[in-house]
Amino acid sequence: MPGKITNQLGEITIDDHVLASIAGVSAMECYGLVGMATKSAASGLVELLKREHSSKGVKVQTEDDTITIDLFVIVEFGTRISVVANNIIEKVKYNIENLTGMKVKKVNITVQGVRVEK
Repeated sequence: MPGKITNQLGEITIDDHVLASIAGVSAMECYGLVGMATKSAASGLVELLKREHSSKGVKVQTEDDTITIDLFVIVEFGTRISVVANNIIEKVKYNIENLTGMKVKKVNITVQGVRVEK
């Protein structure tokens, strides 16, 4: 269900795909993140998504004017996963709230893998 903001002038509807794109781009700006991930239902393998498809690694649920975001990520080997996850949460929450005016209820991070960068 798309996010809705109502004010004295009318109603603004923001599609979940737009929210997922904002969240994906925001997460990709964080240090220690290799990329967004998706899990293949058929094989069960985790696939690293290209930057232009990063919103596929994001699941958005909206209730009234609050948003819950689930991010599926691959982090860089040698970084502290908890620090990377906290940075992603703060960045995504800040950007969504400032760009849309909606409140972020939760940002959930699922680390799908660790990748060694050369």
